[in-house]
Amino acid sequence: MKISGAKIVVETLIEQGCDTVFGYPGGQVINLFDELYLNSDRIRHILTAHEQGASHAADGYARATGKVGVCIATSGPGATNLVTGIATSYLDSTPLVAITGNVPCSLIGRDSFQEVDIVGVTMPITKHNFVVKDVKELADTIRLAFKIAKSGRPGPVLVDIPKDVQCALCDFEAKPAPVVPYPLSFAGEDDLKRAAEMINASQRPYIYIGGGIIAGKASDEVLALAEKIDAPIGSSLMGLSAIPSDNKRFLGMQGMHGHYASSIAEDEADLVIACGARFSDRATGDKNRFSKNFKIIHIDIDGAELSKNIRVELGISGDIRDALARLAAMVQETKHDSWSARIEELRAEENRRIKRVPDKLDPYRIVDIAAEAADEDTLIATDVGQHQMWAAQRYPLVKPRTFLTSGGLGTMGFGMGAAIGASVATGKKTILFTGDGSFGMNLNELATAVTLNSPLVILIMNNGVLGMVRQWQTLFFDKHYSNTTLDRKTDFVKVAEAFGAKGVRVFTADELKSAMKDALAAGSPVVIDCAVDCDEFVLPMLPPGGSIDDIITEIN
Repeated sequence: MKISGAKIVVETLIEQGCDTVFGYPGGQVINLFDELYLNSDRIRHILTAHEQGASHAADGYARATGKVGVCIATSGPGATNLVTGIATSYLDSTPLVAITGNVPCSLIGRDSFQEVDIVGVTMPITKHNFVVKDVKELADTIRLAFKIAKSGRPGPVLVDIPKDVQCALCDFEAKPAPVVPYPLSFAGEDDLKRAAEMINASQRPYIYIGGGIIAGKASDEVLALAEKIDAPIGSSLMGLSAIPSDNKRFLGMQGMHGHYASSIAEDEADLVIACGARFSDRATGDKNRFSKNFKIIHIDIDGAELSKNIRVELGISGDIRDALARLAAMVQETKHDSWSARIEELRAEENRRIKRVPDKLDPYRIVDIAAEAADEDTLIATDVGQHQMWAAQRYPLVKPRTFLTSGGLGTMGFGMGAAIGASVATGKKTILFTGDGSFGMNLNELATAVTLNSPLVILIMNNGVLGMVRQWQTLFFDKHYSNTTLDRKTDFVKVAEAFGAKGVRVFTADELKSAMKDALAAGSPVVIDCAVDCDEFVLPMLPPGGSIDDIITEIN
C-alpha cells in the first residue's frame, strides 16, 4: 500500500518505539503535523513554546530514560533554533533524533523562503546527519538514524526531509521490532591483563567515572571493582548519580568546582582508573600538571577519546560494563589501610573548610531543604551557573538518570526544557535548580509546563547577577563587573502567575521548607523565588588554566 512520506515518518517513529515527540509546526512540516494529528492516539506530540525548548525536552526525555529523544521543527529558523539543543546533546552523548522539514528539492540552493542548509550547519555537532531526497529511502534512513543515535557512544542524528518528499507516495512495510544498536566492541584480553597488573601494583588507586558509566549501565561493576581493590571513587559532572552519594567510597565530583577530598585524593593517587570519562578541561585544569603524580588507565567505548586530552599509560576501548566486570575478576582483592586513612583525613579536612552562617538561607541550605522534602525518585534538573555547581556538590543523588544537567556545552536555558521532557517521560516529580540569569533564557517554557500540568518545582536562586561570571570578575578581573549586574525589575512570582503557575517568594529557611512541601504536593508547576546573596561563591575552585596546587577554598 502506498502512503505519503509524512505518514512514513510517523509510522517509522511508532515502529521504533517512540511514544512522544517534541516540536513546533511550520510550513515545511505541515504535512507531517497533519499525520501526527491523525495518529494522536498512537504517538503524542508536545508543543513547546520554542524549538530550542523542544530540543532540550527531547534531550531530557532521553537522559531520564535512556531511550532516543525525538524533536521536530520546520525549515529555516525552526531548524536553526534546534542547533543549541543538538549541540548540548552532542557534547553530553545523549541519544537524539532531530527531524527537520525543508523546502522542496527543486528549490534547494535557491535562497528560498525559510531555506537553510541545516545538514551543513549541524555536521560538526551530530554523530551523523541526512537529507532525504527520495521517499523510497525515507523509512530506512529514519531507522538508521535511531540505530546510530543509540549505538556505542550515544549522540544526536539529524534527518532533513524536503516537503516534496513528505508529500510523495511510496510503499511502506513496517518492521516487527525497533532497530538494535550496532554490535558492541569489547576490550582486548591482553589490555585488561595489563590493567590488572597496574592495579595490583598500585598502593593508592583512585577510580574516576564519567557519564559513560550511566550510559553503559555499569554502576554495579564500578562499585564491585572499587570494593575489590579498596579504592575511592570520584566523578565528573556527567557521572553524578551513577553512584549513590552516600556510598562510603564515593568522594563526589572532582575538578574545577569539585569536592576538596575528591580532587586532592585524585592528585595524591598513584593510579587513576578513568571509566567513561573524557578528561575535559574543567576536570583537569592545567593538563601539563594534572597527571604529574599518577599513571592513568582509561577505559571508554569511544577509542577516539583515549589520549585525546590527557596522555595515558594504558587506553582500553570497549564496552565499559563488560570491561569492568572482566577486570574485576582479574585483579587481586586487597586492602590499602594507609590510603583509606588518608581519604578519611581528606574528608575531615573538607568538612573543616566548609564555613556556614547559622540560619542563613545560603545556596547549600536551599539544596538541603529541597532534598529533605523530596524522595530518591525525584528527578533533579539544573540550568548552568553557580546554582548548577551548588546542586552538583550538595544534592544527595541515589539512582542513575536522576540528575540532568548540561556539562559539555554549559547551556544556560537548558533546564526548563529538560525538566519538562524528563517529567513527561517518567511521570515523576522534577525539581529544577536555576538562577535568575539562566531562567530568563527560556522561561517561556513555563507555558508548556502549565499546559501539561507538569509536576515541576522551579527553584530560582535569585542573586540579581550572572553569578558565575561575576565570581570570575571578583577573583581575576579586579571586580570589574562588566554586564553581570542584571538590574532587572522582573518579578518572578508575577511571571509565574501570568503563565498560569503558582509563584512563591521566600527569604528564610522556614519559608522555603513550607513552600517546598506545598510545591511537591501540588503536582503542577510551582516557581519558588529564593533570595541569595550576590557574593556567595562556588568553592572550592581551580583558577582557569590553574592546577590543584592553586585550589581556592575560601575568600578573605
